[in-house]
Amino acid sequence: MSVRALWVFSHERGDGGGGGGGGGAGGTVCFSRRFPTVERRAKALAGALYVAVPEDGAVLQPLLTELGLSDGDKAFVLSRDDCARPQRSPALELRVQGRDRGVLWPVLALVQGGLILACLVLVEAPPEPRPPLPSLASVSQGLSLLAGLQAFLCGTGAKPDGEALASKLALLPSVLLQICPLGTPLDAPQAGSVAAPGPSGSQKQPAWKPGPHRGRAVASVSLSETVRSMQYGKPSRQDLWDVFGTVNCKCEVEGVLPNVMVTLTLPPNGSPLQDILVHPCVTSLDSSLLMASSVDDGDGSSFSGPYKFPFSPPLEPFRLCSYTSQVPVPPILGSYQLKEEENQLRVTATLKLHESVRNSFEYCEAHLPFFNRGHVNNVDVKVSCGQLEVSREKSLLVWVLGQKFPKSREVTLNGTVNFSELSSGPRDPLCTGLTAYIKPENWCLPSTTSGTLLAKPPSPLRSWCCRGTAAVAQQNWVVLEVAPPAVGRTEQHGKRRAIA
Repeated sequence: MSVRALWVFSHERGDGGGGGGGGGAGGTVCFSRRFPTVERRAKALAGALYVAVPEDGAVLQPLLTELGLSDGDKAFVLSRDDCARPQRSPALELRVQGRDRGVLWPVLALVQGGLILACLVLVEAPPEPRPPLPSLASVSQGLSLLAGLQAFLCGTGAKPDGEALASKLALLPSVLLQICPLGTPLDAPQAGSVAAPGPSGSQKQPAWKPGPHRGRAVASVSLSETVRSMQYGKPSRQDLWDVFGTVNCKCEVEGVLPNVMVTLTLPPNGSPLQDILVHPCVTSLDSSLLMASSVDDGDGSSFSGPYKFPFSPPLEPFRLCSYTSQVPVPPILGSYQLKEEENQLRVTATLKLHESVRNSFEYCEAHLPFFNRGHVNNVDVKVSCGQLEVSREKSLLVWVLGQKFPKSREVTLNGTVNFSELSSGPRDPLCTGLTAYIKPENWCLPSTTSGTLLAKPPSPLRSWCCRGTAAVAQQNWVVLEVAPPAVGRTEQHGKRRAIA
């Protein structure tokens, strides 16, 4: 695996132009490095289809556009969002203009705290036909290189300190000389070779990664579930809902390749988990678990757990697994109705907690988004429980319900909302008409909608903690179904029984 070029850009939303050092619109080039020996190999492999690496400014603007960090007022960019263009994430395709116009692929990028780390890796194959992305080991190795450099430059903070970043950027040339001489990262497996596993304790730390963790073993594990539901309130239309769950981890464990295990358990009458997807770091898993599918009506899986996921964790936070589950009823039932008159919108909503759900939460609130309607000017809404707040962006109503529903388990909202005039230009239909929705969200410990729970602390940890997030959460979506327009000046924009 080799790298043709590597860049570090700075970007802040709202930048109008570049700074010194070859900046482009919306960002600045902080560091760049090209590797001529690798470039000669790329030229020999591509032949007549060779595209040279252009100047830094010619790379910056296409990269910002591809990442969605420029032209914030444009929701649709034809060169990026055209349906005829296949998406091959995480490998970006940059179309550069000027003297060296052409297509650069695969370009890899990581964004954190106003910094963009990007590299163009060498594909050791002819450019046409383009090789399948899963067959390119250089893509995953290039992402690992960028992740290591990101940890070096940014540390553990979300946004790097200015003076500390400047000093680390000054050290970056000598760091690259040590870990990536002549554009080839040290300790990266060569193409076509398979590294034989060595005895325990003899693994070699990759040169581009920070040193292994030393100290108390700690794992932050969170389990969250989202219920997606459409409820029509009509005998002729069948209500739809499903449960989507994810397990996210951040592990700080000693050793180069430590072994950790997370276990999920189900209640005795719980439905088996389906559509399970796992992170590549999972070392072993019963293949039968991956075969349970919600699409196959004939799937008769009766496995009820426990679900064990042994893995060797990476240094950065990651999603260990995701799954779907079937539940007999949605946890929240209700209806959502919108009627529009000029710039005034009449809103009516009813939410009812199902009797099978425990009426106790860490917090519970419902979000009513009104994007693409102008800013909220005035709210005249009455709620039977809790209080209503307007978000700072003036495009979202937050209905704070507190820690429990009333004894009737039903809450209502009724009133009008006034909006300012929309600015001229293209309008996005999201959250208007048929796409409007209400999203109840609650944090409930220690239960989930499907009954899935995290078992004892993952081995070999004696204890674990959840940093900044509860162990389990539930998000319930209510989607809006719009009725036909009413006669007269008032148009019925939304009437929907939908909750999840």
